[in-house]
Amino acid sequence: MAQIAIIGAGIGGVPCAFELRKRLGKQHRVVLIGSSPYFEFTPSNPWVAVGWRDRERTRVPLTKPLASKGIEWIAESVASIDAAERELTLRDGAKVRYDYLVIATGPKLAFEEVPGLGPAGFTESVCTQEHAEQAWARYQQFLEKPGPVIVGAAAGASCFGPAYEFAMILDADLRQRRMRDRVPITFVSSEPYIGHMGLGGVGDSKGLMESQLRHRHIKWITNAKIDSVAAGAMAVIEHDEDGKPKKQHQLPFSYAMVLPAFKGVEAVAGVPGLCNPRGFVLIDQRQRSPRYPNIYAAGVCVAIPPVEATPVPTGAPKTGYMIESMVSAICANIAAELDGEVPAAEASWNAICLADFGDTGVAFVALPEIPPRNVTWARAGKWVHLAKIAFEKYFLRKVRTGSVTPVYERYVLKALGILSLKKAG
Repeated sequence: MAQIAIIGAGIGGVPCAFELRKRLGKQHRVVLIGSSPYFEFTPSNPWVAVGWRDRERTRVPLTKPLASKGIEWIAESVASIDAAERELTLRDGAKVRYDYLVIATGPKLAFEEVPGLGPAGFTESVCTQEHAEQAWARYQQFLEKPGPVIVGAAAGASCFGPAYEFAMILDADLRQRRMRDRVPITFVSSEPYIGHMGLGGVGDSKGLMESQLRHRHIKWITNAKIDSVAAGAMAVIEHDEDGKPKKQHQLPFSYAMVLPAFKGVEAVAGVPGLCNPRGFVLIDQRQRSPRYPNIYAAGVCVAIPPVEATPVPTGAPKTGYMIESMVSAICANIAAELDGEVPAAEASWNAICLADFGDTGVAFVALPEIPPRNVTWARAGKWVHLAKIAFEKYFLRKVRTGSVTPVYERYVLKALGILSLKKAG
């Protein structure tokens, strides 16, 4: 009998647990470990931050669905990993042994890299539901006394989509409230140009996204490094194409939401030889650690090089589609090992993103994520907004019924009406 432990109960960890349970015989144990009693649908956080969703609508208690499939559930965070002894130590001191470990923790949010950044400082975040709820509370105060808004992403950020989404959703919400005329919005990003998104652009994403911002009267500063944040003021250094400072901005704000750079969580980053200097897990083409072949990793915690060098550092995003392809490969490879076979499955590492803009949206397809690509595709329309709402309901329903396995690829491609792209990828 083998015991497979999965750390992280998000979009990667939960489907991984259900898929492993489905693939493996009953003699093997599957243990899911998460720091919260709930699965939280992170893509809904920009909606939570403006009051379009409440937290209860976008999360699922995990005890019942996991128990229904025979998956052991531990709602506790991991304090340390002893890879040599194959043992986890939880925050409460309990020990969990494993034969195989899947790391799907997501990132540590590196707010500390910019003085004054983050919910403990002077800016909001939509990286977690707790942060999104705080952003909503602060937004309600802002509505009583509106003023300038800054939305963006710090140097080293790799997740730009939620920043664009929040800027557009905020614009849509303020227009609905007939308050948009009192709120100047500036988008501040470490990207070399609008629509780069850590991907080197997708098709005409530069023109498409610039058009979206212009239509909403949102100004922008790119190649921007946020130097510091104080109450009501943000110091931003704009760089030239060679990465040299060319202009300093002192931007006033009454409300700001900025995505930070990511690092690896401490328990994972502390394992000798497992991670790169930023704490992201080093993996081979089978999603395995070269140093510890019984450790697999999927999602934001995985080390992926930047798509290209940029004047201000940016990272490569890991979309839901990519994460689930990693999970599928991991499950196939663990099952193969337990059957005495050589692991052979590889993740597709394709990027598909549905970005909701409140009353419209943009869909991006990059197959593979890192250029040169077989397929590059971007389209805008209200149908993207509707597709993302539908996917939120679909995914949460699958979690509640204990039937969620890696489904993002099939659902999204069907929603986009381009199933033929799968062959091209």
